[in-house]
Amino acid sequence: MTLRNALFKCLRYSGLPWLLRHTVQQRRVTLVMFHDIAPDYAERAFAFLKRAYNVIALDDYLEARRKGDSRALPPRALVITLDDGHARNRELLPILEKLNLPVTIFLCAGIVGTRRHFWFKYRHPDVNIGHLKTVSNAERLAALARAGFDPLREWEQPQALDRQDIEQMRSRVNFQSHTSLHPCLPHCTDEEAWAEIAGSRQTLEQDYGLRVNALAFPNGDYNARDLALVRRAGYACAITVDFGCNTLHTDPYRLRRLSIDDTDNEDAVCVKASGLWTFLLALLGQRRWKSPYYRPGTIVAGEDTHNSDTSFTPVSGALRRL
Repeated sequence: MTLRNALFKCLRYSGLPWLLRHTVQQRRVTLVMFHDIAPDYAERAFAFLKRAYNVIALDDYLEARRKGDSRALPPRALVITLDDGHARNRELLPILEKLNLPVTIFLCAGIVGTRRHFWFKYRHPDVNIGHLKTVSNAERLAALARAGFDPLREWEQPQALDRQDIEQMRSRVNFQSHTSLHPCLPHCTDEEAWAEIAGSRQTLEQDYGLRVNALAFPNGDYNARDLALVRRAGYACAITVDFGCNTLHTDPYRLRRLSIDDTDNEDAVCVKASGLWTFLLALLGQRRWKSPYYRPGTIVAGEDTHNSDTSFTPVSGALRRL
């Protein structure tokens, strides 16, 4: 047993995850995030989550919010989400049917149904993915181009779900938006951000016949402008990786979510789903509490702030014309 696995086992059997599930998470809704999880790991992780929580659909939570009725939600409610729409997600369908579980997959609308590749999976000695998440979108695209990556290039093998996959899975999976090409939105211009946020919803609805009401921020990064654009584009909610669980009164455009690694064993899944792991890392300064780009400010003219604690900083004339 590795030291890491031993640590998770000790944390699990300390009783703290159980305590958090039956206190903090008892009357709240927990969102957890996976990405490109393999079927064998998924079956173990999802089976544990079904035993420890009451897994519900994202729309069940949104409907309870709409009605303002917390009684519509079971205790320890949990929503399983996966980001990006990786091709291997298609292998999860038999597991979801076997366990009778709903999940939400957030699709990159400009990559699914094509042979385009995810920029953050591109490997080249001159490409530092971590660094590219911190620079302007123009700088990121220029650096990738110098290293031979074109986000619109059609490669030999696809990395994302195709149209047939989406059609076969949609009876069990709630497909939502993860922008078009997965940029870090706070580093985009107003026009780029609008195209990614509104354009992805339009593509998924018109080309795939999906009902899109939620967007997950790529890398969990957002700023005040991005929150305003998500509202303006007609989404009912947006998903972050801010730490914590959710109530009926959590800002719908800043829903909190806990990250679970695709290769975590059951002990790690238990600890991370409870929020304990992220809490400990945040205390140690190893994990952020919320997006570093969000700064509360003044409200953008014309934005509806009903049932939201979010305020917005002024944006450029270009954004106000969108």
